[in-house]
Amino acid sequence: MSENLEPVMLDLVEWVAKTPRPYSEVLHAWQTSCPRLTIFEDVTDLGLLNLYHDAAGRTVIGASPAGHSYLKKKGRMAH
Repeated sequence: MSENLEPVMLDLVEWVAKTPRPYSEVLHAWQTSCPRLTIFEDVTDLGLLNLYHDAAGRTVIGASPAGHSYLKKKGRMAH
């Protein structure tokens, strides 16, 4: 992981740790067409996000246990 991208990766994990978000909202906010900036894909590949279905059947994204540990380690606990 690039140290230059780590603050942005932390932002994404922290954002979904505070309030799990619908998959479409996360992709809209974090997906990019720039092949050098793959924040959503990088965080997903590291196992820092959980994808699950809510009661309405929507795909939702939240921080995984590894994501919560990552935030804690970096001093960015979700409140």
